[in-house]
Amino acid sequence: MGVTYKYFGAPDGATAARVPQTMRPEELGGDELGMGGMFTKIKPETMAAMVLTGIEGIPLHKVPPLELVVLHPDYAVVKLPMTVVDPLRGVGEESVGAAAFIWSTVPDRGGPRDAFNVYQLLHEWQDFSHRLHENGHQAYCLVWP
Repeated sequence: MGVTYKYFGAPDGATAARVPQTMRPEELGGDELGMGGMFTKIKPETMAAMVLTGIEGIPLHKVPPLELVVLHPDYAVVKLPMTVVDPLRGVGEESVGAAAFIWSTVPDRGGPRDAFNVYQLLHEWQDFSHRLHENGHQAYCLVWP
């Protein structure tokens, strides 16, 4: 069995740190990605690298590290830099399509991904970015085995 990631929005690190204990929608600020949050197998580091390299053109070695909020034996919470979330708010269809194509050609453990699936994922992230901004929240990810 693999690791699962749940992306959510919170106003600050203290609120984000309490999420694993409560998992109540009101604790997540109602910003979760998708209905009930987005549970995915895509690592936050991969998401950060894809946005910053595919959309912003930043070299992979300059992608900033994630900030660890909580490290518990059963789970961890990390904060994604706003430099990863903010660029998605202002990009158009061409940039999203180009980034999806670029990311689809990068092999991962399962092989290259379908560009259309990556495109749909980027649009979900774009919506998430708008909701975070509207609520004044930052992006966090809950990681557990």
